[in-house]
Amino acid sequence: MLPQAPDSTANDVPEQIDLNPGAILEKIDSWVDGLVRLVPNIVVGIVVLIAFIFLARFVARTFERRTADRNRENLGRVAGGFIKWIIYVFGFLIAATIVMPTLNPGDLIAGLGVSSVAIGFAFKDILQNWLAGLLILLRQPFNIGDQIVINGFEGTVERIETRATIISLYNNERAIIPNSDVYTNAVRVKTANALTRSEYDVGIGYGDSIPEAIDVIRKAVEGAEGVDGSKPVDVLTWDLAASWVSIRIRWWTHSERANVVRVHDRVLTAVKLALDAARIDIPYETHVNLIHDQTEEIDGDRANQREGWPLPKDGKAPRQGAVGENPSAQKEDEEGSANGVSKRRNSTE
Repeated sequence: MLPQAPDSTANDVPEQIDLNPGAILEKIDSWVDGLVRLVPNIVVGIVVLIAFIFLARFVARTFERRTADRNRENLGRVAGGFIKWIIYVFGFLIAATIVMPTLNPGDLIAGLGVSSVAIGFAFKDILQNWLAGLLILLRQPFNIGDQIVINGFEGTVERIETRATIISLYNNERAIIPNSDVYTNAVRVKTANALTRSEYDVGIGYGDSIPEAIDVIRKAVEGAEGVDGSKPVDVLTWDLAASWVSIRIRWWTHSERANVVRVHDRVLTAVKLALDAARIDIPYETHVNLIHDQTEEIDGDRANQREGWPLPKDGKAPRQGAVGENPSAQKEDEEGSANGVSKRRNSTE
């Protein structure tokens, strides 16, 4: 039989702190012995972990190169980072089971699941933006270099990162929009197609010939530099406004913002000069103001007041004050005129 170690607790005195240096040294010695026994496992675990780190980087770089060949660098960067971290976690679990053979991989996975839920709640916005960015890159609603409008920001897409989409605005500013906002809100892609249509309304006078004005406008627009000739120019009578006849002009240009703005300037300039040369009026806006005399006796009398007031219930339009005055006053004037005539007759006789 092997000799048994003496019981260090045999001489313990109740309710007193006993300091036993031998027990402390024995505990440290057991730890050192256990560490020595685990040295081979630790070395192998470190080697395995380093191997998985190199494997993760190799796989991520390979994926990025493959996506770069298809002009999808942003997808390769985001998805490659995701794949890399998955391999990191998997390698760490394997290395942990090698170092501690008694560790159950199922317990590790269960613990990782609980911790992932806690991490998900703590970093909800970050994970949401990251997932939205990955979905944007996979579905490609727009590409790098497209000009888009999102949440009031309009500009050119520079890049799509793991957290946000970077847009260069037309005034040389930069907008950083969270990917979750880009994915959940409406996005207007202005350069989705090679050509885009612009339109503008021009007013001509009611006394001018509409067919002549349409012909003059169409020739002016078709001759403007930058207007695409593969699609027709539309010149339509659009509205009979208060002071002019509205003519709507539609033309096609390349969809880049700079090109649209320049051609818009050339088209309006050409239309203005062509209408001036053809002596077709572009009228100013005209307003008509009705001024009512509030001092007349008939003011407030809806049967006799001036124009501009609502019609009475009988449907008869009110008479103007200059034509039809107050009936009682008119009767008095007629009686006065009649008495004056009779007096003049008597005096003549």
